[in-house]
Amino acid sequence: MQAKVVFAQINPMVGDIAGNAARILTEAREAAASGASVLVTPELSICGYPPEDWVSRKEFLASCSDAVRKLASDLRDLTDLAVIVGTPIQKDGKTYNAAVLLRNGEAESFYLKHHLPEYGVFDEPRLFAPGEGALVFAAGGVRFGILICEDGWYPDPAAEAKAAGAEVLLSINASPFSVGKASERLKTARNCLTPTGLPAVYVNMVGGQDELVFDGGSFVLDGDGTVISRLPEFREARGEAVFSPGGRILSDAAPSEPLEEDESVYRALMLAVQDYVGKNRFPGVILGLSGGVDSALTLAIAADALGPDRVRAVMMPTEYTADISLEDAEKLARTLGVRYDVIAISSVFNQYMTMLTPYFEGRPWDVTEENLQARIRGMILMALSNKTGALVLTTGNKSESAVGYSTLYGDLAGGFALIRDVLKTRVYRLCAWRNRKNPVIPERILTRAPSAELREGQKDEDSLPPYPVLDRIIESYVEKRMAPGDIARLDGMNPETVKRIITMIHRSEYKRRQSPTGPRISPVGFGRDWRYPITGKVNF
Repeated sequence: MQAKVVFAQINPMVGDIAGNAARILTEAREAAASGASVLVTPELSICGYPPEDWVSRKEFLASCSDAVRKLASDLRDLTDLAVIVGTPIQKDGKTYNAAVLLRNGEAESFYLKHHLPEYGVFDEPRLFAPGEGALVFAAGGVRFGILICEDGWYPDPAAEAKAAGAEVLLSINASPFSVGKASERLKTARNCLTPTGLPAVYVNMVGGQDELVFDGGSFVLDGDGTVISRLPEFREARGEAVFSPGGRILSDAAPSEPLEEDESVYRALMLAVQDYVGKNRFPGVILGLSGGVDSALTLAIAADALGPDRVRAVMMPTEYTADISLEDAEKLARTLGVRYDVIAISSVFNQYMTMLTPYFEGRPWDVTEENLQARIRGMILMALSNKTGALVLTTGNKSESAVGYSTLYGDLAGGFALIRDVLKTRVYRLCAWRNRKNPVIPERILTRAPSAELREGQKDEDSLPPYPVLDRIIESYVEKRMAPGDIARLDGMNPETVKRIITMIHRSEYKRRQSPTGPRISPVGFGRDWRYPITGKVNF
């Protein structure tokens, strides 16, 4: 006797309860046809993750419950298959994050998530109550124990499952991507699951959901922590593992190799924009092209993710736009095969200046005139968006967002900020990675000094430290949570520069609050996991 476990790395859509259940039914029928004893799906696979405040609505919970009952009924003819789905459930007046065992036409039993994360992007105690107790069930002569995501980051749930008789652990997850997260998951599984001596099947969700990206990368560990199987990252996939009674692994699949860091970030960004556009039913995207590196990377990712026929680039030059910017922008767009339009804005800018100059009362040129150019561009992009339905992608990076080097209602105007969590130094790395695959970004874009081209001879470093210095401060303060004094003591750091940049980070909070959402790829982004007040005074 033996038990084949099929684990489905699927891409549920939050709120599409009927659609998600239908997808699970398809997976179940295919698993049964392959001779599987168990099908495992990700955390909250019925409703999608994170459902956020939908969980507080009775009608949403009722829809989930109805879908689970219907799915169980639809599976009644698959008598040899046990199906594990994730869903919110209500019990004794409380709401739980649960795994439900469907078999023989009914919801046979359930497991309630014990440990509810409340850090970073997670806020589950606001929505769910913690559960307790183990769920162990038999299928194909093997006894399986269930865990849900955070439960696998603590040793006690796995130990409880083993004590209840489990021979194999099944861990269902909705674990979002960030740089280094895949290796962290594996290390944690070895620290918390492997001490039981039991093999483990770890199934993770895949897909983009607003600022979160779920990277998949599901895997199987044997009892000593060796990776027996690993599914690809950033796409749906199905894996399987065969166990004999007692939990010995009989299958021997070659694990897929994990992606190197820059490729994983690039593919995370591709999946993020692909799902944001697709799940929200936008026909395509539009963005302002400048001839600079940020818009070049944004355009390349969008074209790779959506196909060039769904991407439109608009160049909006003024007298401050260099000829090489026009040349490089057109070359990039033509190479990628996207639609490319040039809409000169000098005449519009001059009309604004004619209208406003009497009211400026002789004050000299400053950022007012620079921001006006950016806002004209934003207005044009939004007009094209309104007319065509295309989503405007903004092109600002994390370095700019951190210190407010951007214009409200100008280059921040849009619907999705694709590279908002990508530091400038990583922008260059991602462009280099993309060009190694197939050169599309003109080399001159990567070698010129960065400039917003809003005044004659402008360079970014006129206003900011060199990007390697700036990014080191941002990474240290935002992502590593280092104290300003500790950052100032790092090699090569100027204490006054550190103080100035950290002050700028907090003064720019009001801009970030009004900026569009975008994918999180770092350990700490300026979104769900960054909660500082706009108004306040802190001296460093």
